[in-house]
Amino acid sequence: MESATNEASRKRMKPDVGEKQEDHISNGTVMEEITEKEQSEAIIVGSEEMELNISHILEKIERFTQLVSELLESGKSMFKELSNDFEERLIMIHKEQMEKWQEEIKELRLIDASNEEATALLSNARFLLQNPFSES
Repeated sequence: MESATNEASRKRMKPDVGEKQEDHISNGTVMEEITEKEQSEAIIVGSEEMELNISHILEKIERFTQLVSELLESGKSMFKELSNDFEERLIMIHKEQMEKWQEEIKELRLIDASNEEATALLSNARFLLQNPFSES
């Protein structure tokens, strides 16, 4: 009976500081478990949303990468085509210039040959004029 009264008085008495801490810790543990569950549920909900956002970003990355790849390929083909056109045009210009200079060389040779003929005729005429009596 004495133990029963001790327990009753104990129940009515203020709990010791140690008991308060134990209650608080046990209540805190329960509270922590509840908040962890809520957080994990929020994280799961947030994770689904986050995963959706991440998947959208990954799709954007994939599309952008594909676009860059296509641009690089089209740029390469464009530059190759331009390079070929440039090379052909440069060769054509060179060929035209060579033909032009070859024509100038031909004209100069014709002029030179004509000048040589004229010089020979003039030399003969001078010779004949200076020596009119040599033939007779």
